[in-house]
Amino acid sequence: MTIKVSVIGATGRMGKLALEIIDAAQDLELHSALDSKSELAQALGSDVIFEATKLDVSQEVVAFALANKLNILVATSGWSEADRAALGDGSESAVVFVPNFSVGSVLASKFAALAAKHFDSIEIVETHHAGKVDSPSGTAIRTAELISESRHEAGLTQPLIPGVGQEARGQVVAGVPVHSMRISGVSAKQEVTLGGVSEVLNISHEVSSIQAYASGILHSIRFTASAKGLTVGLDKVLGI
Repeated sequence: MTIKVSVIGATGRMGKLALEIIDAAQDLELHSALDSKSELAQALGSDVIFEATKLDVSQEVVAFALANKLNILVATSGWSEADRAALGDGSESAVVFVPNFSVGSVLASKFAALAAKHFDSIEIVETHHAGKVDSPSGTAIRTAELISESRHEAGLTQPLIPGVGQEARGQVVAGVPVHSMRISGVSAKQEVTLGGVSEVLNISHEVSSIQAYASGILHSIRFTASAKGLTVGLDKVLGI
């Protein structure tokens, strides 16, 4: 069965990569490629919408997909846990959020969540290319959420940061301080630092080009075509 994919944000970095992947995959077919001047109605009739825009546009596209019972794969950063929860379960269609399509990044976030049960001092530093306009990144937000969930499951209630409200300490996401840098010469990098008694654990992941996301995008498109309801994270897509 061929999966017809509509790419929204087709002129952006992720959109262009998605077009390459669709063109190379025998089981995928390009239904439509939309840019900022296109009408969303052009996506009607597709099996999967691949959306990579910016947050305000992304929210509009997701609402369109739900209203028209279309399955959608959201690659746009910035969606919070509360934003996603407000969508409901999306039972009549699939809404799949993948903050980061890198397998290595997903594993690093999983490792950080596991380690978080054993440390009471944790901070995240995420660095992306200068052209990335949103911060914190979707990956950093998701990592912070996983850390918070892991600590809650372990019955840990001690705050990770005293004196919340100090701007220089970064934005606090799900109780975890996150620091964002946007620098030329970098593609994407995230480091989670966990401090304990006389020891520090660093969990770091870096990609050197956008091609690191290709495998994750392909798996996610195929997953979205037959999914139902709300799914968050490449880990859920890959079952890891």
